[in-house]
Amino acid sequence: MSGTKIKNMEEFARVSGISRPTLSKFFNDPDSVRASTRKRVEQALEQYDYQPNLYAINQNRRLTKNIGIVVPYLADPFFAKIVRTIEMQIIETGFRPVLLGSMGDPEIEVANLDNLRSLKPAGVLLAPLGRASDHQKIEAFCADIPTVLFDANIDGIGEAFVGSNNEQSIDLIVDYLCRTGQPPSFFEMKSPSNPNAFKRRSAYIDAMEQLGHEPHLIQAEGEGWEFEEIGFREGMRVVRDRNLPTDTILCSNDRLAIGLLSAAYESGLRVGLGENCNLRVAGHDDHPFSRYTCPSLTTVSQDYAAIAKESAALLVQRIEAEQPSDSRHEVLFDGQLIMRTSA
Repeated sequence: MSGTKIKNMEEFARVSGISRPTLSKFFNDPDSVRASTRKRVEQALEQYDYQPNLYAINQNRRLTKNIGIVVPYLADPFFAKIVRTIEMQIIETGFRPVLLGSMGDPEIEVANLDNLRSLKPAGVLLAPLGRASDHQKIEAFCADIPTVLFDANIDGIGEAFVGSNNEQSIDLIVDYLCRTGQPPSFFEMKSPSNPNAFKRRSAYIDAMEQLGHEPHLIQAEGEGWEFEEIGFREGMRVVRDRNLPTDTILCSNDRLAIGLLSAAYESGLRVGLGENCNLRVAGHDDHPFSRYTCPSLTTVSQDYAAIAKESAALLVQRIEAEQPSDSRHEVLFDGQLIMRTSA
């Protein structure tokens, strides 16, 4: 036996070369892992001086193996894409995903959390509505059940937040648009639901001022999550008035941009880079539909896979930790410029 005392499961995983999720499954139920894996763990226990915290393990046994996943809109392909990756990560660690959609309604969001509470989940991954969310009730839920937020942040709530670096991604596309044509106006919702929209607005203003250009905000009336409809309706107003300060429009998200592209087509405006084009349009997110618009949409991609994997990994670490962390983690992933024919 090694003379060094192993303090916790994380250290034991590192010295033994066996993943922490595998060790957790073994200590919860030795028969839940393959015979060859069980033999490796038993050999490592003989080699190293480690005694698992049986109290913590017994506490975990009282929990179900369910992990809740709550997103604003299940019908949105953006969330469908990221959730598919999260589900696979959860299943691979021995847990069971329970998926719920809030339909853009803060009351349904709270009801989803209440329903999950009754299931006694091991933890929850939450993409909150954001500004519209009942912050007090979400904070109370997070105090009882390990919760990691993704996509949209609510400051100070949950064990961690994983999302996109909006400052980096907006700076990236503003710089590209300014280098390749007229500086962009920024098309956004006047009262956005998602807090990412506020971060992107600030990032746009900062990027334009740093490049020596005057920012121009085009604010669309409307609330809720029907972004394409709002983008089309307000886009028709914008192109009808023909008072744009520039022929380039950067949209706060791809769904607004999809609506704006439709409005431009209905108004007889040609979108793209060619000599016969009247308008350039770009978005943000690399929504699954953005490559199939006409013209295809220039945008900034979010790193769906990295956000999904990191969110699930942080939650599983928290669930299996023998003591809760005393600090809240925030992990941001950079975006990547996707150049297509709309700009």
